[in-house]
Amino acid sequence: MTATSTTSHRDPGAELPLTAAVCSILMALSDGEKHGYAIMQAVAAETGGGVAMGPGTLYGSLDRMLRARLVEETEGGAADPSERRRYYRLTDFGRRVLRAEVARLERAVSLARRKKLIVRPATGAHP
Repeated sequence: MTATSTTSHRDPGAELPLTAAVCSILMALSDGEKHGYAIMQAVAAETGGGVAMGPGTLYGSLDRMLRARLVEETEGGAADPSERRRYYRLTDFGRRVLRAEVARLERAVSLARRKKLIVRPATGAHP
């Protein structure tokens, strides 16, 4: 059985909820493959520094994500074979899991709005 066939029938919802680190890494990779440092930079930029992502968190999360087949390692843009950067990209299953997590979060935000837990700032005001 191939990796594709083992993940094509898995329920993405079984992986939820995602940790902030895993969700942020999947979001960073949703634009395309990246090496580790580029993932850390993307997470910092996309979360406004809200998700702390040091090398231990990044590579520990990536290791678990590789085993869960959410991401896969690629050769990436390595022009020089002596420079061994590890590049990662989302798998189809990883993209399905990310979409399921986004849908879960949308439902939570929708419920919070209905319960008036989210107060929108007045027009022109800064949050």
